[in-house]
Amino acid sequence: MVSEASTTRFKDLSIQGFRRLYDVRLALRPLCVMIGANGTGKTSVLDVLSLLASSAQGRLSESITDLSGLARVLTYDRAEELRLGISMTVPQHEPLEYSLGLRPQGVTYVINEEKLSQRRQQGRRPFSHIDSRGPDIKYFEAEQKRLVRPNWEHKPLETSLAQVPKMFREPEEFRNRLSSSTFYHVLNVDSRSPVRLPQALLPAALPGKNGEELVSCLFYLREAERLVSRRSRTLFALRFHDSIVLTSPPLRRARLLWRGGRPDSHSLSICISCQRGRFASCGLRHYYRVLV
Repeated sequence: MVSEASTTRFKDLSIQGFRRLYDVRLALRPLCVMIGANGTGKTSVLDVLSLLASSAQGRLSESITDLSGLARVLTYDRAEELRLGISMTVPQHEPLEYSLGLRPQGVTYVINEEKLSQRRQQGRRPFSHIDSRGPDIKYFEAEQKRLVRPNWEHKPLETSLAQVPKMFREPEEFRNRLSSSTFYHVLNVDSRSPVRLPQALLPAALPGKNGEELVSCLFYLREAERLVSRRSRTLFALRFHDSIVLTSPPLRRARLLWRGGRPDSHSLSICISCQRGRFASCGLRHYYRVLV
């Protein structure tokens, strides 16, 4: 039997006004491979996915700042605003559709439109979970069974998707899936980079964009797979040449120490994933260990 979770995935991605991607629509499949010459927009697609993930995490403002501001990423001399959209399949129902519109305003930006809706059959109007236009914020409140305005302080530079209370199961799963989408890239390992600093051990299924939760992620993966713990530990020893140590007692803080002193490069490529209880890593150019 195929579980519902295995059939739920992001379906379509639309981009308007982001760098070279002035008007692009992509059908997302379980495996997507982008091939093209330099400067054609491959990295821009990943940046858009990272931006959408940040919008669900409540870190949109931070991500736009990292991109040097919204005005710097708009399609030059063609786009006056950025519009992004992504949809997610829902088993036995129509897909959820999310759209976000951003417009520069001075040195910052405004969210001029945001919608999370689901089409319904029999010609009925789409069901709106979020329907925001500028400062007029509305979201569906389950108890009142209607769109309401927030009764708390709404952060204007962050999306409603990241701020509204718990929604129905499908839109809540959409928010969780989108917020957990992570773009892995070359990590900065300078002496003051996040991956070098002490890290609080909190539940973390992902290592974080800049490795700020790498220790927690490794610890979580080991603890979450107790049935294959011994096997996973063996894989770690093989992959890292016994240079990484994980301990069982609960820990509060830990830090990374580079084996052999200062690495000869200030960056390394890292990709860690867990599939069916097996750990895989690639691109490590410097071994490290966890100190507790």
